Order: sequence, then C-alpha cells, then structure tokens
Amino acid sequence: MSPIVFLLIALVVSVGGSLLLWLRHRDPTTLDHGIDEFQREMRALAPDRDKPHRG
Repeated sequence: MSPIVFLLIALVVSVGGSLLLWLRHRDPTTLDHGIDEFQREMRALAPDRDKPHRG
C-alpha cells in the first residue's frame, strides 16, 4: 500500500469521526429547547423563597 493511500484512509477516518462527534454534541435548535433553556436561566436567577430575607 502506498503512503498516499494510507494517508487518505487516515484522513477519511479522521474527518468521518469528527463529523460524527459534531453531530452528536451539537446544541439542539428547536424552539422548545430555547424556551426551556430560558426558563431554566430565569429559575437560576430568581431569589430562593425558602431562605429568609436579610436586609
């Protein structure tokens, strides 16, 4: 096997693996996901109702 063929095979495997990882770990783009993420951030910023207010 020539070195060029070996490098092409390695390149194809590398690009294919990178594409697969990118597809599996990309952020969801649905409208519901955006709404859920916004609500999660609002809950994180909201003051806790269980803790007494000091001030």
